[in-house]
Amino acid sequence: MPIGTIKDLGAEGKTVLLRLDLNSPIDPTSNLILDDKRFREHLPTIRALESSRVVIITHQSRPGKKDFTTLEAHAEKLEQLLGKPVTYVDSIFGRHARETVNAMKIGEVVMLENVRFNAEENLTLKPEEAKKIHLIRKLSSMGDVFVNDAFGTAHRSQPTVVGLPLAMRSAGGLLMEKEVSTLSKVFSGAPRPVCMVLGGTKVDDSIDVARHVLDNGIADQVIVIGVVANVFLIAAGYNIGKPSAQLIAHLKYQPEIEKAKEILSRHRDRVVMPESVAVRQDNRRVEYAVGKIPEDAPVLDLGMDALASMVQDLKKAGTVVFNGPAGVFEDADFATGTFELLRAAAKVEFSVVGGGHTAAVIEKLGIENEFTHISTGGGACIEFLTGKKLPAVDALEQSKKIFG
Repeated sequence: MPIGTIKDLGAEGKTVLLRLDLNSPIDPTSNLILDDKRFREHLPTIRALESSRVVIITHQSRPGKKDFTTLEAHAEKLEQLLGKPVTYVDSIFGRHARETVNAMKIGEVVMLENVRFNAEENLTLKPEEAKKIHLIRKLSSMGDVFVNDAFGTAHRSQPTVVGLPLAMRSAGGLLMEKEVSTLSKVFSGAPRPVCMVLGGTKVDDSIDVARHVLDNGIADQVIVIGVVANVFLIAAGYNIGKPSAQLIAHLKYQPEIEKAKEILSRHRDRVVMPESVAVRQDNRRVEYAVGKIPEDAPVLDLGMDALASMVQDLKKAGTVVFNGPAGVFEDADFATGTFELLRAAAKVEFSVVGGGHTAAVIEKLGIENEFTHISTGGGACIEFLTGKKLPAVDALEQSKKIFG
């Protein structure tokens, strides 16, 4: 069942509680926001609600982290990008917050304090439980309807994300809608062949995605790069050298090797592993075939042979879903694999990128406009691709059933 949309909501003249994900990299000393990408992604939704009173609920970081801070800088940044005042309130649902919201006029925007300052928001709860807690009862009494545009937080079962939709009439914002419809297209209706490129260090998630898309015929081919590739190479019987094997142990990903073996036993012909790699030796880039990786050198990128062959695979694809880099792209000597695969992926008919580090690299390369879709939520995007229902999306679907 689809989620409700802003068009269905009839929010004109109403007070809208709007959940955003403005969690951004921050300089802890100056409190300056270093990257405003998430702010820019939410602007269309805020503008679509200009005939309502908009009360923004959002968060920055989480308890115990250095960048867990107030949202004063976020309100200023949003005001600058939106081109109209955004009133920051240093309270979530206290008297000051309630009085400010009650005094709002149509078209005004208020940002409440970091919702994770309230301990209840950091709980993982089922929607029915979340609906009953103090935080949700207080917040839902401050607005008429709820709009969730926080796709980056959609994989978390946190109260504002799953509780508010059960407490009031709700819809997904424009970004949420775009993310869900584009990522759903990967499962049905994407131009074939569908090729998934899975890399980076989140091995467990990537293996879940690989298994789901191969077992269900969603992907025609899975290309593995980065640490994900190293796990598959071990599973295929290769020695990848001590440093890379130790990294897998350090990240506690040894159990994933068995899962990779299982995937290879069923889909060996559809999993593409690197046939050559680049390592650091004597402080420079040296390349080896995968059967000849030195015992003491860390694998830091794809070798040129492997890269050339993978680029050819991407050229034949109709759809590419790209998640995670091919190596230590921060080091210019080992960035080639990541950069060139992304340039090739950008040229296919339907190209989707799963947020996080990969999105940052694309911006650095200046090719963000060449991709069909760059997801704003790394974790949420990956979880969606494993075929699991995201808690936030599920809650919005339930809300549509309850409130119509």
